[in-house]
Amino acid sequence: MELIQDTGWAGQPATVEQPLRGDTDCEVVVIGGGGGGMSAALRLAEQGVDVVLLEAKTLGWGATSRNAGYITNSIAADPELLGLFLDRERLRSLYRYAENSVHFAEKAIARHGIDCGYRREGIVMAAVSKGQLRHARRNAKVLAEAGSSATFVEGREAGLPEGFLGGLREGVGGTLNPGEFVLGLRAATIAAGVRVHECTPALDVVDNGAGVTVETPSGRVRARKALLTTNAYGTTLSITPKHLSTPVWTSLVETEPVAPERLDEIGWTSRAPMVTLHMIIENYRVTPRGTIVFGTRRVQAGRHPLPDRTPAPHVVDDLVRGFRERFPGLRDIQPRRAWGGWIGMSSTWLPVAGAASDNVLYSLACNGHGFAQAQYVGHLLAEHLAGAQLDEDLAAIWHGRKRFRRSLVGGTALYAGWLADRASDRLSALTK
Repeated sequence: MELIQDTGWAGQPATVEQPLRGDTDCEVVVIGGGGGGMSAALRLAEQGVDVVLLEAKTLGWGATSRNAGYITNSIAADPELLGLFLDRERLRSLYRYAENSVHFAEKAIARHGIDCGYRREGIVMAAVSKGQLRHARRNAKVLAEAGSSATFVEGREAGLPEGFLGGLREGVGGTLNPGEFVLGLRAATIAAGVRVHECTPALDVVDNGAGVTVETPSGRVRARKALLTTNAYGTTLSITPKHLSTPVWTSLVETEPVAPERLDEIGWTSRAPMVTLHMIIENYRVTPRGTIVFGTRRVQAGRHPLPDRTPAPHVVDDLVRGFRERFPGLRDIQPRRAWGGWIGMSSTWLPVAGAASDNVLYSLACNGHGFAQAQYVGHLLAEHLAGAQLDEDLAAIWHGRKRFRRSLVGGTALYAGWLADRASDRLSALTK
């Protein structure tokens, strides 16, 4: 099996926008060219704002193009736990925000004519044990009270593979090819007149009260306002709120093509994309190219500077072992390649946005569920920078200038989560 450093979804752009050379002035500088940064820069340009977008690699090079390709109205924290700690109105506002993020991403695909194989098919948060199935029923009640469109389904009713007992089916969203989406959004961003500088990392960001200065290897940007949309990579900047996020590496594996009749034989008649209800999720989906892509299950915390890397062989081996346990009828299907990327896990386990200083706003709408949410928050922050009042969806995740507590996410905690999931799997196998 090939371990690759780039995304496995699509090729890299044919050309690269020129790095910044020398000094330049603008109204707003956006730092980080993932889905959130591109969405923000696009909206600012549409409003006539002179905007510069800085990206250390090429636009969308990070998690935006390397994820599993789910457009979901989930948020990272477990619904049942959220129901214990948040009041009903707060919970409803979070799920309203998450569902509106899905609709925003769908509109972006249509508006920019992005050919990325989007399938509006919903996603199943699937149970692989009786305990997880009971948990899914409880989560269904919480989500119903929160106004989410997710509903409880039985495995046979939902056309899930053997061994998947049922779960929660999201009523909105679906899957796409994130690499193709990135190429389309990148083209739209450049065409909108955004001054894009790729291969231009931000080394330092200083708010001097009258404006913001961004230092890069070969020049600086002076702006009235700045927006940090750096996901896992921003914590090296001194202006980034302390403890905002922990970088976590996630991996994906893609198989050889699987004949449709093989999927029917194992009961996966719906072809519904799935995310399991483990502490550290597993995800499984069928792609338009006839392969199965699966991932997460075992993740690794990182330290800055974050390296360009390939998935760890022992993590890939564990992913493949998990795939064969979940799909015994496909044990002969061979994995062909694996890739991965760094995501940012917020210390709150919820999407957040706020103010790093008077003239610098930030977002971290990820936590492994942020493909659509990062774009939506970038768009809302752009409108706020341009003078709009705080939108109610942005207010749902607004952290203001408050400090963050130190995150509990670390290598030891993530390994303990993996061990707990495997112990749960073994117990489930013994009680079948």
